[in-house]
Amino acid sequence: MGVLADLKILYRMVFHPGRGGSHAERLESFYAAQADHYDSFRRRLLRGREELWRALGIPEGGVWVDLGAGTGANAEYFGPGIERLKVVHLVDLSPSLLGVAQRRIADRDWKNVVTHVADATQFRPDEPADVVTFSYSLTMIPDWFAALENAHAMLKPGGKVGVVDFYVSRKFPPPGFKRHGTCSRLFWTYWFNYDNVFPSPDHIPYLQRHFKAVLLEERRAKVPYLPLAKAPYYIFVGQKGAEDRGACPTDALAAAGSGEAS
Repeated sequence: MGVLADLKILYRMVFHPGRGGSHAERLESFYAAQADHYDSFRRRLLRGREELWRALGIPEGGVWVDLGAGTGANAEYFGPGIERLKVVHLVDLSPSLLGVAQRRIADRDWKNVVTHVADATQFRPDEPADVVTFSYSLTMIPDWFAALENAHAMLKPGGKVGVVDFYVSRKFPPPGFKRHGTCSRLFWTYWFNYDNVFPSPDHIPYLQRHFKAVLLEERRAKVPYLPLAKAPYYIFVGQKGAEDRGACPTDALAAAGSGEAS
């Protein structure tokens, strides 16, 4: 059954990429038929999520916002500690994926977990957040820089942002960073772009510029049914400055694109 479910998902990925006039329509078109089997396949592809949750810790009585939360599977990484949070907001544009999340919430009787069909660039909780996470969602948000600006604005001073996602390196990365060869950068860009996933060389510099880096790891993960392929991904934990109460400046993307990093 597991292999059959995988084949169905692979078929959808290859022959039915998301279609529609808006980003929300493309997401729902792509994920609606995959929702029930989404977690089993992605668990082997989307590495580093549990490590990110461990690195972030659980703020006592805190507000956690997961932007691009999908089926809510990441909430499992809290374990019993989820009860220590005041509220967990699961935000996504796909009603089908959030439908799975709502069943998960009901099955586990989580009283403090709520779902929102909303845009990651616009959603704001009713109170400042302690943690905002992007788990393999930043590459699927066209205006990813706006989503990060929104995350920065909703975080309380000293709050943390956590990101795990695919990426490709810059052609000439700064000293100490991974450098992917030309073939690797072109292959992964094309392979992911086909399904409207856009790994970027600018995520890490942008994050470093606007958050104090607490953790940064560049890794590779095996891809199911592609035995020789290892997709590059990163884990980032950053902290909003205690003195910084505003949103990121509007010229942040241009600054990140210049290759500067704090």
